[in-house]
Amino acid sequence: MYRQINNNRTKEGISNMREFNVKPTILYGINALDSIREKHYKKACIVTDQTILKLGLLEPLTQVLKDNGTLYEIFDEVVPDTTSAVVEKGLLHIIHSKPDVVFAIGGGSSIDTAKAVIYYFQQLKETFMSKDVIIKPELVAIPTTAGTGSEVTEYAVVTDSKTGVKIPLTSKVMLPDQAILDPRFTVSAPNFITADTGLDTLTHALEAYVSKEANDFSDSYALKAITLIYEHLVPSFKDGSDLFRREKLQIASTMAGIAFNNSALGITHSLAHAIGSRFHLAHGKCNAILMPTVMEFNMGDDYARKRYSEIAKHLGFHFEDDQVSSIALMESVKLLRKKLEVPSSLLEAGLTRNEVIDSLDDLTATAMKDFCTKGNPRTPNERDLRGILLSLL
Repeated sequence: MYRQINNNRTKEGISNMREFNVKPTILYGINALDSIREKHYKKACIVTDQTILKLGLLEPLTQVLKDNGTLYEIFDEVVPDTTSAVVEKGLLHIIHSKPDVVFAIGGGSSIDTAKAVIYYFQQLKETFMSKDVIIKPELVAIPTTAGTGSEVTEYAVVTDSKTGVKIPLTSKVMLPDQAILDPRFTVSAPNFITADTGLDTLTHALEAYVSKEANDFSDSYALKAITLIYEHLVPSFKDGSDLFRREKLQIASTMAGIAFNNSALGITHSLAHAIGSRFHLAHGKCNAILMPTVMEFNMGDDYARKRYSEIAKHLGFHFEDDQVSSIALMESVKLLRKKLEVPSSLLEAGLTRNEVIDSLDDLTATAMKDFCTKGNPRTPNERDLRGILLSLL
């Protein structure tokens, strides 16, 4: 029988009605972008950042739009860690341009910005118009990194420009209509970005599998994503020109996104959100630093320990004892992190002991309130979170 870990399962292990969302349509592989040629959009808005523009990564997209006779405008003011000020500018942009499609091309920040803009655009229209006459622009996500999974989730995180607090948004209206995974767009990512985003994918998949809301559907996506990361991340880190491995990392990222969008995340993400907001440390790097320590904390829970053991056995670590298997998995994450030259502590990442200690109260309070915390398999208190942070010094 299942352990009753949430309100969706009965004591007999039979699930009450739940929903598994398989939107959006996913086009993947080399030249996946050509799928747009079959569309007949009248006007497009492209949401991106200056780096993508300078690298010339917009040119394949804009060429297809030109060939199709589609008018387009570019909003290129996206910044790392999407801010409310940028979202407001983007909102005004599409109010004036009135596109029938919005393309989000870039990393998680570009896609989250476009999703937040769509969300507030819809909210604004519903305030002044009847729902039955509202036409939402299509949203097409084209990730240029393999890690966030934002192209297949109904979540976005926006940083308040005044307070620096991260604001989580969730709504089905933010689910992209189409995700285009073309590995050519990720080749320009430097190896440290490949490492950070790849470990972000791994964190998504691990937390989705052990979360309180895990289910048979999300489990299958999470396990496959983990397998792909273990097989392809290190080789891609060493040789970023390998399109085959780049494609596999994109697929892993998307599968992990589907997994956590239909289950939940945990306190690795809660703490990473707090640290990233406070110290502007890359999200994937924060997750990579935190992950093994959070795993060790979660192993104090029987359910989590069993779930980690299942992942370990799936990867080929054949130990009968769940504790030993869980430790083997944790050590393998540390080894993977080392191979990718990612810091193992907050000090190695460039923070000082004093600034972390001085921020402990704020960091733990913020993480406790984070929407990811409730999905963690072992319920933490502020003292637990402080202990995790202090152990990383």
